[in-house]
Amino acid sequence: MRLLDAVLRRGETLDQAEKAALRDLAGAADKGLARALAGEVLRWMVDLDALIDSAMKQPLPEDAKPRMALRIMLAGWLRLETPLHAVIATGLPLLSGGPRRLAHGVFSTLVKQEVRLPDAPTLPERVTERWGDLAEAVAPGLVAPPPLDLALRDPAETQQWAETLGGTSLRSGHVRLQRGDKVEDLPGYREGAWWVQDLAAQLPTALLGVGEGKRVLDLCAAPGGKTMALAAAGWRVTALDISQRRSERMRRNLTRTGFEAEVVVADAFKWEPEENFDAILLDAPCTATGTCRRHPDVLHRIGARLVEEMAELQAALLERAAGWLKPGGTLVYATCSLERAEGEGQAEGIALTPLPIRANELPAGLTPSGEGWLRTHPGQLAEAGSLDGFFIARWVKD
Repeated sequence: MRLLDAVLRRGETLDQAEKAALRDLAGAADKGLARALAGEVLRWMVDLDALIDSAMKQPLPEDAKPRMALRIMLAGWLRLETPLHAVIATGLPLLSGGPRRLAHGVFSTLVKQEVRLPDAPTLPERVTERWGDLAEAVAPGLVAPPPLDLALRDPAETQQWAETLGGTSLRSGHVRLQRGDKVEDLPGYREGAWWVQDLAAQLPTALLGVGEGKRVLDLCAAPGGKTMALAAAGWRVTALDISQRRSERMRRNLTRTGFEAEVVVADAFKWEPEENFDAILLDAPCTATGTCRRHPDVLHRIGARLVEEMAELQAALLERAAGWLKPGGTLVYATCSLERAEGEGQAEGIALTPLPIRANELPAGLTPSGEGWLRTHPGQLAEAGSLDGFFIARWVKD
């Protein structure tokens, strides 16, 4: 309940809220259960509320504590298959001193009716208004939390690591595992043979190709997944990020994997390179709505104003990056967002020559748009476990 309150009332992310909200829980299992319950409520909240309202003559206010308790109870029952006696024993005490009888009555009614959730979650109205037809395509990809994707230090060892880890691969240098094991305990972690990175997030660096010792700028680089991928592809990497804390994490990742990069902690609007670059990767700050299958809080926290603010920042960064390219240099722009303003809207305004993305550069099942851009979303590759939502475009400087 504290996690959900932090997201829905204060606009925090689940990650930001976790430390304070789970402070009273000692065990990893209880913390994991609390996080799972909160995540399922956020994925299915529209449908959970519809069930609650169907069992009441007078709808509860949106922020009423009994509604929140019922959301958690229903998520435990319908999504996590928690036994009914455990749902009631842990859910009703949330309303100590409050309307427990009301919540118990509503829950019992829904149990007797043997209610079920739809096959895919209904997204919040303001999300469907922004995403349009894309919302319907995305929803099936949100049914379950995502698998664990790894990017390999040496793509030539893809089959070896897939067999060692018991996973599957959707492209060279990628292994996909089912969730459950602690990342640090998996074979290859301590040796730096791989790092965690969603399949969609692995594509922007791949679209720059091999570096052959040429210079590339990874702009907004932390925590370093793309920096490591660029170094693995033979680029001499300058990794720029404004965050000292996230840059330290990037340095640790580089040390673990054995890669080298020039890490620069600076504001991209104040920093100037000594010379221009052969290539630039701009994985721009964004609303991160494309990560909704792993971070369902974005479905409820993000509004039109933030989308507009981030789009302004992205346009300014794109203009800055274009000025740092050598003639003949390549720029790849990416955001982990499903907002048109942060993707297609940015690509339409840049004054560089398009370098269209080709189908043979992508994993099977993904295709570029007619403009040569790539839009991924969680509804794609569903049988293989889906992927995050990204927008990626590429240009060359004349």
